[in-house]
Amino acid sequence: MAGIKVRNLQDDLNFGSRIEGLGWDNIEDPGVRDEINRVFEERGMIVFEDMEPSAKMQVAVSTVFGPLKDHPTKATPRDEETGDAAQGVIDMHYDPKGGNNDAGGLVEIDGKLLARFAPWHFDHCYNDELNRAGVLRSPIRAPEGGRTGFMDGIELYNNFRKDLRDRIEGLNIIYTLDTRLTKQRFGVNFKAMEDKSPSVLALLKEVAIFPRAMHPAVWTRKSGEKVFHVGPWMSVGIEHHENPEWDAFYDEVCHEINRLGKGTAAYWHDWKPNDMVIWDNWRMLHAVEGCDAKYERQTLRTTIKGDYGLGYFEDGKKIGEVYREVA
Repeated sequence: MAGIKVRNLQDDLNFGSRIEGLGWDNIEDPGVRDEINRVFEERGMIVFEDMEPSAKMQVAVSTVFGPLKDHPTKATPRDEETGDAAQGVIDMHYDPKGGNNDAGGLVEIDGKLLARFAPWHFDHCYNDELNRAGVLRSPIRAPEGGRTGFMDGIELYNNFRKDLRDRIEGLNIIYTLDTRLTKQRFGVNFKAMEDKSPSVLALLKEVAIFPRAMHPAVWTRKSGEKVFHVGPWMSVGIEHHENPEWDAFYDEVCHEINRLGKGTAAYWHDWKPNDMVIWDNWRMLHAVEGCDAKYERQTLRTTIKGDYGLGYFEDGKKIGEVYREVA
């Protein structure tokens, strides 16, 4: 049975690994699975290289880390290829010719129209529970642009401006389900185009019933490291401090995240056809730089169940209660 080869994501980064040699002949081997999980826990993200580019393989890789979780919003498009066999496989597909899922996060940056732009965030921030991880692949790639960026919260904590970090540590950030870029308030470094696509209009019905979610700006792992975990996208302020003074402070925090994301604190993944990437959603932030709006782009994501236990809804409800109330 063939083994796997593990190496650093980049020699100048303290997070992330690359793994080669994972396939159908060894993916069920307990020793291989244990080694992959050890690397994931230590390094925070893995780029699996030279993988079979299929939904079946993506699901198999995902289950190495735990059971799949369906997406908490009903309006989010699912992948039709996997169907009921793989709850939680969501389809993020931008087609400039129309007829696909949505308008694709259209923004203008430096006079250029970009699609599928996504600011720094962590998944399911608007929920009381944080999924353990996400696994992503890109069946349709733009010929240029469209990279996915990753920043490690441990590195962020160690390298963040100390005056900002010390002031925000111990506080909770407020997040909402509203993903419209036109509504982003903090760390805005783009001009967003209005999105009135069917998927967004459907999502707004859910936005109306979702309570606001709270997550700590800094939390401590069982292994002792502190994690700086603030996502500008979908955040609306600091709990108990929703006033102009604190909003100005929080905006400065979010712009510092943007600044670090342009430098050596971040890794930007340039997609290849046979890549699959997993990241620790409790530890990492991620973003998408966007691509020229004339190009088609598609990514498929699976979600791994789990919760770090530190988030909660403002009114104390659970997501099941929210949906039962409107059923």
